[in-house]
Amino acid sequence: MTLTIFLVECGLELIPKKIRRHPAVRRNLSMKNYYTQLLDNALHHSAMKNLKNQRKRGRPDIVHLCLLNALGSPLNKIGQLKIFVHTLHDRLFEINPNIRITKNFNRFKGLMAKLLIDNGIKVDGKYLIAPIKKSLQAKLQEIEDAQAIILSEDGHLISSYTDLYKNGLSNDYVLFIGGFQKAHFSDKITSLTANKISLFKESLFAWIVVSKVITFYEIMAELF
Repeated sequence: MTLTIFLVECGLELIPKKIRRHPAVRRNLSMKNYYTQLLDNALHHSAMKNLKNQRKRGRPDIVHLCLLNALGSPLNKIGQLKIFVHTLHDRLFEINPNIRITKNFNRFKGLMAKLLIDNGIKVDGKYLIAPIKKSLQAKLQEIEDAQAIILSEDGHLISSYTDLYKNGLSNDYVLFIGGFQKAHFSDKITSLTANKISLFKESLFAWIVVSKVITFYEIMAELF
């Protein structure tokens, strides 16, 4: 069986043209360096103040930490984990489980900027990060007989890790985890499934949620 994780509405995008002349952007922007072309709240906060959905944007660090946690897990190493990254602007990518994500944040930002510009990352003709030309809804429908769950602080609070995968591991699971900071899922995400679960009585960072749901699955699969 397989665990599929969608990091949804991630704050992953190139710097919008409307703010490229702002001093906070111009001081770092270089068309020769991919990593400077990615919107980053830590660098561009003052330029982002008037952007729509500003609280969800410019957070490539969240995606970075989530991917490091997921790709380094035992579950991924035995081939039972699938990871997709969905951006706030509705671009969807599938992550090759064998990709080695750099731990250096600037190099990661460069990789993500190249991904968005080239619409994919290829090595020797094979995708390490592949574009998916379908909506989230269409992709979810492709995963037959899977239980879909949105991880949200306003979901049903579970009391045990077994409550997350309450049907056991005989079925596939699809988990939706927000790749943004302090904000709420859009209606487009909440319409995917009515099944919403909370892991803790307070909000958790996305990379902590990723780590926990994978660990819970690994424990139930008796990988330890």
